[in-house]
Amino acid sequence: MTAADSSVRPSAPSHQILLGTLVTDGTVVEDGLLAIEGDRIAYAGPASAFVPEDFPGFQSAIRHGVPAGHYLLPGLVDVHCHGGNGGDFPGGEESSARKAVDFLHRSGTTTFLASMVTAPREDLLRGIELYVKLADEGLVAGIHLEGPFLSHARCGAQNPAYLLEPDLDLMDELVAAAEGKLATMTYAPELPGAAALVDLMTSHGVTPSLGHTDCDDATAAASLAAAREGLESAGFDGVSSLPTVTHLFNGMPPLHHRAPGPVAACLRTAQAGKAVVELIADDTHLDPSTVATVFQLVGANNIVLVTDSMAAAGLSDGQYMLGPSPVTVSKGVATLDATGSIAGGTATLLDVVRRTVAAGVDLPDAVCSATAVPAGVLGLSDEVGGLRRGLRADVVTADQELGLTGVMRNGEWLS
Repeated sequence: MTAADSSVRPSAPSHQILLGTLVTDGTVVEDGLLAIEGDRIAYAGPASAFVPEDFPGFQSAIRHGVPAGHYLLPGLVDVHCHGGNGGDFPGGEESSARKAVDFLHRSGTTTFLASMVTAPREDLLRGIELYVKLADEGLVAGIHLEGPFLSHARCGAQNPAYLLEPDLDLMDELVAAAEGKLATMTYAPELPGAAALVDLMTSHGVTPSLGHTDCDDATAAASLAAAREGLESAGFDGVSSLPTVTHLFNGMPPLHHRAPGPVAACLRTAQAGKAVVELIADDTHLDPSTVATVFQLVGANNIVLVTDSMAAAGLSDGQYMLGPSPVTVSKGVATLDATGSIAGGTATLLDVVRRTVAAGVDLPDAVCSATAVPAGVLGLSDEVGGLRRGLRADVVTADQELGLTGVMRNGEWLS
């Protein structure tokens, strides 16, 4: 498949046809065809049902084929990533952030949130200002704040020096600075003032994401219910009205039969369709059997696959930074130098999809949890997350082993 050199970025052909196996919205179309008009999908379905004469301009469209058995997937959507290819979002430095953006797009993650970590107020505001700018440019879909209102006991790679109890004045300042671009925020529900924090988030359309918490089952269940009620009261519906759970199992006490903690409450709530849980299915943060079990228990429609990727994603072992904190990557595992805690992921989202399938999850389900569900969380289901007429022409082509072979974003091929 040909791909344009992004340094040149010529205008995309006005009409393109892609042939291959479509995997979207939980279905597989073996003899699939995508018709792309400009930056939009004009047709997606069986090739046998496509009549060029019914679509003006497609009689002479450029055709791109993939080998038999290869896949056409929707552009992947990541609601939790901190960077890649040496670029970093928590640092709030523009050239570094743009480096990460470019890598993520080329890796097949065509829509994502720029995730920041716990940091001083000034650093958070500087980063928010930058990502508002990148969101206005259409490069990121918004901002995810992972902190600073998190548990000291379960801070993971977060810097404990900057952790705070919920501060509504600071939250107001962060929301105002984000100009509507703050999409999700991780919080610990057991902290004093957390209930008021959730109310403030939902009133501004920010999705609360329970995580980095040491709470018990009842506290988690009550907070998730309050978050959902708040989002519904703010006018959200469908998946966008559901709170999320930041990297389930990680950053929280393990499930115990006499002290179930937040994990049990999160699983029950997700299984009931009242929350969405994040899974970092990279074989480092979770055992493959755990991934398969959660898919069986709660279903693909209540799961978002995420990377939690940091600057080392796509690169070799070595020394890196996660915001202000030094990180060492050894054998693909990133750990915080100061404590040895896992410090984010090094996989791309397509890597995560591949490993999820290897864990025993059906391909359509894995793809759904990396496309349609996160698009729904972001309220972007009418724009991205599937291969349907009218959606943005974001497409990932992959071989039979789910190795990346091509990326289209906004109807243009990225090299």
